[in-house]
Amino acid sequence: MARLAQTAGLTDVQQEILSTVRDFVDKEILPVATELEHRDEYPQQIVDGLKELGLFGLMIPEEYGGLGESLLTYALCVEEIARGWMSVSGIINTHFIVAYMLKQHGTQEQKDHFLPRMAAGDIRGAFSMSEPGLGSDVSAITSKAVKDGDAYVLNGQKMWLTNGGTSSLVAVLVRSDEGHPEGTAPHKSMTTFLVEKEPGFGEVRPGLTIPGKIDKMGYKGVDTTELIMDGLRIPADRVLGGVTGRGFYQMMDGVEVGRVNVAARGCGVAQRAFELGVQYAQQRHTFGKPIAQHQAIQFKLAEMATKVEAAHAMMVNAARKKDSGERNDLEAGMAKYLASEYCKEVVEDSFRIHGGYGFSKEYEIERLYREAPMLLIGEGTAEIQKMIIGRRLLEEYRFQG
Repeated sequence: MARLAQTAGLTDVQQEILSTVRDFVDKEILPVATELEHRDEYPQQIVDGLKELGLFGLMIPEEYGGLGESLLTYALCVEEIARGWMSVSGIINTHFIVAYMLKQHGTQEQKDHFLPRMAAGDIRGAFSMSEPGLGSDVSAITSKAVKDGDAYVLNGQKMWLTNGGTSSLVAVLVRSDEGHPEGTAPHKSMTTFLVEKEPGFGEVRPGLTIPGKIDKMGYKGVDTTELIMDGLRIPADRVLGGVTGRGFYQMMDGVEVGRVNVAARGCGVAQRAFELGVQYAQQRHTFGKPIAQHQAIQFKLAEMATKVEAAHAMMVNAARKKDSGERNDLEAGMAKYLASEYCKEVVEDSFRIHGGYGFSKEYEIERLYREAPMLLIGEGTAEIQKMIIGRRLLEEYRFQG
């Protein structure tokens, strides 16, 4: 089948990596994704395959055993994986956010300790900002770290932790008032801690509990959990970067990578929805001809394909901007906003093309219809993206009166 959303200017190495990932998706993910999703089963065999391909080290520098590839390469791989099953792309997303934060902000000891094992896939990363009562309002975090000798004691409850059970390293954002006088802006009194733990559920280390999986409408297979800290002691050398008060900026840098990832996931899911829709439209007959020959369906297919192309172009632009070292919060926000909204619309149009069969669990589009909504809220809602975009536009186009 002809392919939408081609990317110009890729190197031979990038093309080879993408071809390998696409083959893996077609052979190892698509044939089993819907069955595993319906059982809400963690895709261990798929994850093991990704580990063998070296994808857990895709963006980690070669000096730490990774492939040292760009954010663009990573985003295009995520697009391919999400085309097969979005949950699998979620498993590697949080891993890479933590690896990126370590690469950009970690001490040399932290990089040496964690990155080689993360590149090999032996340590799986997760990160945690949200809490039960705050949603997108990160400044309202109440989880707290208190200095106690050569360690910190952490208390509080975190929410919506992707890979909460299967991860062995969690980057946790909490308040840390030590060294920051009363009245300090909330975002200047936050610290990221690198919390090592055993995979699994229950008490995974003294003072740290990961309750069971949260039951979700979609985005199944991957474990989404809470994280409860009750007297959790963390050595001072596990403060990301070695200095308190920088956690908010470190997390926001990581979230920019995450927003490109979510945009890539939206592109991948939309691509798959289009493939399913255009195939079904040529197989299903009504009034004596394939429904693809009805103008109403052709209009839908035209709109769907255009949205897939537009979202892909914005995602690629945001990734390349980040790779260049330039500030990309505007581009990442735009890409995440557009790709998630277009994904929802393309999936719904494909669902409509399938008619009553789209409502059946026997058809793949039913799964995509439940998965797409997560992208509307993951890494910041559409409303949050529009706030970011609006503020940045006012910075760029400040009226000189």
